[in-house]
Amino acid sequence: MAAYAALISVMNIIEQIKLHPHPPISLDQIQIEPLITNVNFFLDFLEFYSQLISSKDTYHLLESRIANATYAAEDIIESHIVDQIHGANIALDKEFYNGLKEVIQEMDFIKKEVMQMKENNMGLFLHKDSSSVDIGPLRSRLTGQNSTVGFDGVKEEMMDMLTGRQSTRQIIPIVGMGGIGKTTLARNLYVSRLIVRHFDLLAWATISQEYSMKGILLEILLCIKSQESKETYSAMREDELGLVLHKTLIGRRHLIIMDDMWSIEAWELVKFFFPDNNNGSRIIVTTRLRIVASQLTDSRGIEMSFLDDDQSWNLLCRNVFGEQGCPNLELEEIGKKIAKSCKGLPLSIVVIGGLLAKSERTREYWEYVLENISSIVNLEDNERCLRILNMSYDHLSVHLKPCFLYLGSVFPEDDKIRVSWLIKLWVAEGFLKPKSGKSMELVAEEYLNDLIERNLVLVHTRGSTGNIKLCNIHDLLRDLCLRQAQKENFVCVTRLHGIPQIDTHRRVCIHRMDNEEYTPQLMTNSAFQSPSLTRSLIIDYKEVLPSLKTRLLRVLKSNDRALYYGEISSVEAIFRLVNLRYLAFRVDWMSISNHLSSLHLLWNLQTLIVYGAWKTKAPPEIWKMHQLRHIEFIMLDLPDPEMDGRDRNGIIVLENLQTLLQVRNFKCGEEVVKRIPNIKKLQVYYENLDDLSCYCLNILCRLEKLESLGCLFAPEEKPIIRSYLLQNLNFPNSLKKLSLNRTCLSWEDMSVKIGSLPLLQVLKLHTDAFKGDEWETIEGQFRNLKFLLIEGCGELRYWRTESSHFPCLEQLFLRDLDELEEIPWGIGEIPTLETIVLKYCSDSAVFSAKEILDEQEEYGNVGLRVRVHFWDESELESLACPNFQVNID
Repeated sequence: MAAYAALISVMNIIEQIKLHPHPPISLDQIQIEPLITNVNFFLDFLEFYSQLISSKDTYHLLESRIANATYAAEDIIESHIVDQIHGANIALDKEFYNGLKEVIQEMDFIKKEVMQMKENNMGLFLHKDSSSVDIGPLRSRLTGQNSTVGFDGVKEEMMDMLTGRQSTRQIIPIVGMGGIGKTTLARNLYVSRLIVRHFDLLAWATISQEYSMKGILLEILLCIKSQESKETYSAMREDELGLVLHKTLIGRRHLIIMDDMWSIEAWELVKFFFPDNNNGSRIIVTTRLRIVASQLTDSRGIEMSFLDDDQSWNLLCRNVFGEQGCPNLELEEIGKKIAKSCKGLPLSIVVIGGLLAKSERTREYWEYVLENISSIVNLEDNERCLRILNMSYDHLSVHLKPCFLYLGSVFPEDDKIRVSWLIKLWVAEGFLKPKSGKSMELVAEEYLNDLIERNLVLVHTRGSTGNIKLCNIHDLLRDLCLRQAQKENFVCVTRLHGIPQIDTHRRVCIHRMDNEEYTPQLMTNSAFQSPSLTRSLIIDYKEVLPSLKTRLLRVLKSNDRALYYGEISSVEAIFRLVNLRYLAFRVDWMSISNHLSSLHLLWNLQTLIVYGAWKTKAPPEIWKMHQLRHIEFIMLDLPDPEMDGRDRNGIIVLENLQTLLQVRNFKCGEEVVKRIPNIKKLQVYYENLDDLSCYCLNILCRLEKLESLGCLFAPEEKPIIRSYLLQNLNFPNSLKKLSLNRTCLSWEDMSVKIGSLPLLQVLKLHTDAFKGDEWETIEGQFRNLKFLLIEGCGELRYWRTESSHFPCLEQLFLRDLDELEEIPWGIGEIPTLETIVLKYCSDSAVFSAKEILDEQEEYGNVGLRVRVHFWDESELESLACPNFQVNID
């Protein structure tokens, strides 16, 4: 895995040098070609052949050698870049190519060994033999019924699906992450008396990651025809076994459980031997992969959920004490905390329960278990738990493994991971393989969705457009990532007190615990002082940035908390890290404009995020940094592009730039617009405007890739200036999200400028975005709007609309609307509406929301939810009911 990430990284570096308009070094194609050839060979080997090596020790040793050789090539190239940018002697070119030559020779040697393995086979490569059978658990081993505590509702639903009136054969998937209870649920159904009476034949086959057609058929037949000997069936060919199975099942109602399926190919091999008798036969498939479930059937299956706190305690209690329950209130208090700490995963609860059942039942011991749950569950000798978790990791494609380990390692425990940050980091790290016609961000989104579909990553929060905003990972899977990342030396995760010598690690993540105290001596730790090969440094503390000697650093992220600089040289040091791709930090309201003069030396910078720096002036050279993808400041003054002779003959287009915020007094001139054709997210802020003739908001519509726009005016801006600037404002049709603040547009402008935007899904109207007391919508607009926020438009009194004017609206948020008389009646009739939220609005608006809810419930619409917020206690609290929540803030 580490080797794959390193190989992709080297290929990306070479490609970036080739495509750069002003590359920091030149690469001799003849001398670099052998390196490219070897890298492509090893990538092909890791992607298509590595899983066929039977000896794990052989594979890990081979992968380690590939990784080390690739790291060496990466070090030589990037060190040479640093030397050249900082003015080293040009004579170093000879030394550079000599170093590469040595690495290429080492790669050639490894390549010959791999080719020799493939030619001679040497017993290292597996050839799947259909005659080899790995018999899984047979029905005779499944008569012990495991507890289904917490799954009663799901079990009842499954029983209905199994015994329902639908006569055609149904395939019912049970989907969920490893250890969540899929097999336990299936096992309880399998031995249920009702199920045994309902079906004529029952059979169980465990598929797992390694399977064969013969093995599956043999396991099923031995369940159905237990009187026959294994030797008799083992002597048959696959087609003979299939024919016997088909004849056995024909005309008889059967239930087949195919447990732990990892690919649709397993089903494709045997499906022809399962007849559809039109008599209510069923097939249950348990899988961790949503893609497998969707390929099996169009009908719904069962998505397993985590247990809540009560269910977790009940399961733990059952495993420890049996039917009699916990006899000790003191232990119950600690036990509930233990159960909660398992984060709803039955596997973890059962492992802990098994330990507690065999151990002394004292408060001291249970408190010890509570403090050490993670280490107990992940003990090396706990084969069951490790095996179940590791199967998910082992099954991952090689291109997903670096992303998964990174996600599970660099973010703190229980962290809600901001997906936008994660994707930027993945791209900057360089282990994403480019795909033709797709941006790297889109590739990263596909990787993340793949991990979610595999139930390895959990969706925590979705944004207003339905995009994944926050994700997280279960503690057990995070422990797996930490263990594997350490084993492969992929990421070093440490704490403030105990930083290792970082020059031996390419990625270092330093988490500060809440109870850790900072001392200035920590930042002079020798770990930071020695020259280092570290490429990524992700730090989480709020004092002085260390004096960085990590000259090859590519990722520096320390923006989670404010950094208070004791010495301004710390900022200067950052901008000498010329290989940086991702730079994110937060300062204490200081000016850093002077330090940005050397920004252009960061030849490969992709992401620049600086919080706390007020009214920063970007240097003119920013328009020549063609690798930039994301720029985020609280306030950024963006200069006009320089127009020298060279620029007139061929300007540098920032084709990769997607995010630009927040730009002060953005002119949107011709020369700017044509340099940022692919911008997707833009935020602008206007204040103290003078020469209005240079502002061209009418050509904003030429940003044809723009999806999200935020426009904010300072409160003191003169109305006449604001009006002049906005009169020609023309939004692009590509907009999906629009946020306006103090624009003071008239409600009549809504239909002219905004309502007809065909793709608009989110509209946020903040303080004085619109002026006037009446808003009347018209038919045919807001065709795709899902989220509407109206906040602080204090003059609005009358809102007239129909349900057909917002046909897709899902969420309506109203705040600080003191004059609004009522929510239009038609709003409640929108079929897609899920939520209405009112914060600090008029009493009459609150009453109208309650009336809308009551009417919808009378019509049978029980899905609508209303939430109301007041500053102080109110008589309207009496309106509260299950779907009408009242909050006092």
